[in-house]
Amino acid sequence: MQEKNLNYLKDQVKYTGFGDGLENALRENMQSGKTAFELQHQTKFGNDQAEATLHFRKSSETDKYFFNKYDLAVKPEGEKDALKQTFHIGFDNNITLKEGYNLLSGRSVQKEMSKLVETSDAGSKRLEPKGEKYTAWLKMDLTDKDQNDNFKIRQYHQNYGFDLKATLDKYPIKELGNAEDKTRLIESLQKGNRQAVTFVIDGKEEKRFIEASPQFKAINQYDSAMKRTGFSSSQPKSQKHAEQQTATEKISAPTSKKSEKQSKESDTTRKPARARKNRRSVT
Repeated sequence: MQEKNLNYLKDQVKYTGFGDGLENALRENMQSGKTAFELQHQTKFGNDQAEATLHFRKSSETDKYFFNKYDLAVKPEGEKDALKQTFHIGFDNNITLKEGYNLLSGRSVQKEMSKLVETSDAGSKRLEPKGEKYTAWLKMDLTDKDQNDNFKIRQYHQNYGFDLKATLDKYPIKELGNAEDKTRLIESLQKGNRQAVTFVIDGKEEKRFIEASPQFKAINQYDSAMKRTGFSSSQPKSQKHAEQQTATEKISAPTSKKSEKQSKESDTTRKPARARKNRRSVT
């Protein structure tokens, strides 16, 4: 077993959101020399249960192992069935565990993406995210699945017109008055989190929770009991309209001319994302 390969995978697993707890199991499975293996990870987000199965495969040409994908099952509190999705690990566009949970919870995540380009490896052609980078909001359509039984993910490109910072400035949120608090709030919402904030209405403070809603170019609001709420009568009518407006336009990610065909190749031929040792762990 190559120690360099192990360290690489340890970092990759950690920065995808699975922490350090899988290191021993990862080492043991790599030492066995088996062709492929799986690791299990369980955690909770609030009262929601999340279970993940991480898939690793050995190269057919070398003794290196690759982290190809993980299957995530999220069981919301009080629900009988779990929602499931497979997230592939490649060169780019990787979804962390927390981001995967947020997507399966119906929230939107902002990611830096890469245009898909057609590549050839050992005579087989497939689409790989290796092209020019762009920023887009991702939202899972929990009513529509693809041929692989995964929920389809819609993209709302930057040209769609949703500006999170400008949208937040329309709301009487106390945290926006402090530069550091504002930055932390924006970064949290971009990861798909439902974030606690303080609304100041008619001089009174009120705790609410908000999440980004790029599809409707607004934010969703919840009271302290996590019940959906809206604007108070003291807030502008234009903001009330923003909450109610319907946006049906689907913005697709730009692709190169060579990437118009759908790839049918297996994920097992993918190479893993480059681990960034200086990158902060996603929470």
